[in-house]
Amino acid sequence: MVFDKEELKKLLAERGVKDQAGLQAVLRDLTKEVIDTLYEGELTEHLGYAKHQQGGNTDGNARNGKGKKTVRSHFGDIELEPPRDRAGTFDPEVVKKRQRDISGIEQKVISMYSKGMSTRDISAHIDDIYGYRLSAESISAITDKVLERAKEWRSRPLEPIYTIVFMDGMVVKMRVDGSVRKQTIYVIIGIDLEGNKSCLGLYFAETESAKYWLSVMNELKNRGVEDILIFAVDNLTGMSEAIEAVFPKAEIQKCIVHQIRNSLRFVSWKERKKVAAELKQVYTAATEEQGLKELERFSKTWDEKYPHISKSWKSNWAELSTFFKYAPEIRRLIYTTNPIESFNRSIRKVTKTRTIFPTEDACLKLVFLAIQDIEKRWTQVIQNWGVIYSQLLIYFEERVEKYL
Repeated sequence: MVFDKEELKKLLAERGVKDQAGLQAVLRDLTKEVIDTLYEGELTEHLGYAKHQQGGNTDGNARNGKGKKTVRSHFGDIELEPPRDRAGTFDPEVVKKRQRDISGIEQKVISMYSKGMSTRDISAHIDDIYGYRLSAESISAITDKVLERAKEWRSRPLEPIYTIVFMDGMVVKMRVDGSVRKQTIYVIIGIDLEGNKSCLGLYFAETESAKYWLSVMNELKNRGVEDILIFAVDNLTGMSEAIEAVFPKAEIQKCIVHQIRNSLRFVSWKERKKVAAELKQVYTAATEEQGLKELERFSKTWDEKYPHISKSWKSNWAELSTFFKYAPEIRRLIYTTNPIESFNRSIRKVTKTRTIFPTEDACLKLVFLAIQDIEKRWTQVIQNWGVIYSQLLIYFEERVEKYL
């Protein structure tokens, strides 16, 4: 059924549509009318004659009343009355016999794909529940529509200021130029002035370098980011130099947990707990001065056996000790990259179903859908944000007030 604007206005006025619920009811009725019309057209074609046509019934088959079924739609449940024939050979195409949902198979395919299901599993699932047979090529074509959204999302404008930005990576296997290589997906999460988290972007790289990170920082700036108060990052090659070049006022806090992991890498298993316990005295000290004293104490005890540990802590101290000046609420938030590691674990639950990604685009659309799914669950601001924001406002008063 086709309506011009005047007919639609008349229909809406006659039905007294004044809100969304009223509009949904009209759309349900229109959908039912369209399906009923298509049903009748299909049955006429199947039987070979129109309803009430004289002399049409030549083979004994004829119309045999109507059945009842309820289907789900974008506009709510719709009660349909599919026509029947005496021979029971009529199988409608518009809404199949077993089909109970007409709200859009594409959305369901994309949803299942975002949970990490393979194209084969999706095809079998759709066939079992909805009676549709979708080929792997059809499913790929449907999910490829996500790519445009993903690329728009990666280039969307960002907020002018973020209080804290976390960066970390995870490794996947990807086919590049005919060979399988390890590729790192770097994810950036930002916390805005309201205490809300969002994923600012994701990046693919085989190697880390100051040049690469400079391009990432410049991209953030080109997308509208003017200032970042604190970066909480792993000790990635060239990261600090890139941050200083693009956001020179930003403070950098290197992840303590990553530093500990690197420190314990070559420690014998028997001594690992003892070394870890003494390192804990360094980063749990009340002040930076006390932390340095504990580091010196650690150095005297372990340098003879493991000289690389204290050397690494001392060379990175300026960016490992940033958190000491802050209150416990901020310390707990920035001295590790836990927020983004938790985020990455959720993504890995999806990507682990793919041993090798055939292309970067294949990885992008799956990770993008996983991110969208994760962000839907981010409905609350950061814990203790009132205290954190008050402290940040004092430390960075002029820079924050500029954006209030």
